[in-house]
Amino acid sequence: MVQILPEVAIQKDIQKRAQKTLLSSVSYSGIGIHTGHEVHITFHPAKEGTGICFRRVDLPSHPIIPATFEYVFDTSRSTNIKIGNAKIYTIEHLLAALRAYEIDNLMIDISGIEPPACNGSSDVFVDLIEQAGVHTQSGSVPICSLKSPVFHSEGDIHLVAIPDTEYRISYTLQYPKSPALGTQFYSFVLSQEGFKKEIAPCRTFALYDELSFLMDKGLIQGGSLDNAVVIKDKVIISKNGLFFRDEMVRHKILDLIGDLSLVGMPFLAHIIAIRSGHSTNFAFAKKLFAHLSEEEVT
Repeated sequence: MVQILPEVAIQKDIQKRAQKTLLSSVSYSGIGIHTGHEVHITFHPAKEGTGICFRRVDLPSHPIIPATFEYVFDTSRSTNIKIGNAKIYTIEHLLAALRAYEIDNLMIDISGIEPPACNGSSDVFVDLIEQAGVHTQSGSVPICSLKSPVFHSEGDIHLVAIPDTEYRISYTLQYPKSPALGTQFYSFVLSQEGFKKEIAPCRTFALYDELSFLMDKGLIQGGSLDNAVVIKDKVIISKNGLFFRDEMVRHKILDLIGDLSLVGMPFLAHIIAIRSGHSTNFAFAKKLFAHLSEEEVT
């Protein structure tokens, strides 16, 4: 079994909690948003210290890919991991749900190259977790806390983590050329119930002008209004309307929770993000890991 939970020197007064997995296995089938292919996933309980891992059961050797930043190979339109030639695309929505429910150890069998798109949010993954039930394990995991700020900037994109006693994300979305989007702000303290009600239902979105580019790249073959919101000029095209007036910025928080779970350890901080996406989230996750690991060792 792959060991991915980090082993760091722990201070005597550091906060800990019990590790968690699922009580039982649970499955779901659907199409991938980019491939359009049917894919089957099964969540299996895993022992302490396993971490979150994907297992490509459609490939001969059933390769296992841990969901940590070391295995990320591409973040251009989604967060994607690989080991050797085995790849998994678009893992962020699934990872966000696992992080919200504090699932530390899980083996995810997957029969294709990306998880089901579901409705473009984390709703289905929340339902699967609740259907299986959460199991508290005997081992513990440290909850790391920042002692000093961490930041990452690329042009007008900024991410900052400052010390806090809870896990809060404050996100500013800004699309100055899109009248329908404009500027949105949302601040959210991560909790299981809060995630389920305020963040998990929020769907992925795309500008209408981007769609032809994505299709030319061979992407979004499974995309539709069943799993995405489309924005054109002053119009928002959405099946059954928006779930929240500011659904788009909430979805950005969903993505950020999933991307920062690649740090591989639970932590407390106030994350302030301005216009960040998967590539900058990934760069920031690496900085957070280095910072938290250094602080725990000192």
